[in-house]
Amino acid sequence: MVRLDPVVAKARNLVEPHLSTPVVVAVSGGADSLALAAAVGFFVRRRGADARAVVVDHGLQAGSAEVAARAAEQCAALGLPAVVRQVSVEDLGTGPEDAARAARYRALHEEAGDSAILLAHTLDDQAETVLLGLGRGSGPRAIDGMRPISGRLHRPFLSLRRAETEHICRWHDLDWWSDPHNDDPAYRRVRVRRELLPMLEDVLGGGVAEALARTADLVRLDADLLDRIALATLAGAGGIDDVVSFAEVEQPIRLRVWRRLAIAAGANAGELSHGHTLALDSLLAARGGTQIELPGHVTAVREAHAVHFHESPSSRSD
Repeated sequence: MVRLDPVVAKARNLVEPHLSTPVVVAVSGGADSLALAAAVGFFVRRRGADARAVVVDHGLQAGSAEVAARAAEQCAALGLPAVVRQVSVEDLGTGPEDAARAARYRALHEEAGDSAILLAHTLDDQAETVLLGLGRGSGPRAIDGMRPISGRLHRPFLSLRRAETEHICRWHDLDWWSDPHNDDPAYRRVRVRRELLPMLEDVLGGGVAEALARTADLVRLDADLLDRIALATLAGAGGIDDVVSFAEVEQPIRLRVWRRLAIAAGANAGELSHGHTLALDSLLAARGGTQIELPGHVTAVREAHAVHFHESPSSRSD
């Protein structure tokens, strides 16, 4: 009798709670997603779990069709039915990584229907995400990392290390594909992975990746609470009708309310910075008629004892 490897057992334990409803496993052919497919495949074979794999072929590299076909073949051998979905990647100015991600998620949602989508992000991915967010310096939400569950997106492997997914693949005799982009220093995430994290581990004596992931969990709990309080404070308002009363609200809550109001008025969420929300907060002490221009052709105006949001005149004349 073959003794079950403890890392394989750990992966199965992480996956099992996510299989109470039908799921689709996102597979790239890399070690992380094949390890996830192996863990899910065990429950398909053993318990008849309702699961299948979707292998997304971005078509960005020579031989990508063969990589996708091989990944689907290995999923099927694990007991996980698989389909290959070819996508067209169109870069609209956000960069090739974002464009590929957008195309991939569109395809996954289309294939999944109402099923949950299991993603193979690991603790290493979480640590990299936190460091990248820290570099942006845009507040707690920049460092709260990826959620274990976000809508229909499930990430059961956020406590698993990348080395462990490779170990699982070797245990199952799976051959994984190594994306050359993951070694290309032109990508900031690659440099964080190859240079910054190893240096931090060396200087700080190890355990940095785990500490970063733990920090994300703790920050997320606090940020979620503050957001719930902000939402209750907002209470469906389209602006601030009483600046005197609103000024008595604690600033961390006010800043979240300002951000929600601005986005609801049409401001571009991706371009709305901490500086913008601080500028909005300054309207509480400003004179009537003071205006703050926001990305997305939205203007916030101090009006007597209120602050209201309007479409910018420049956008109306376009």
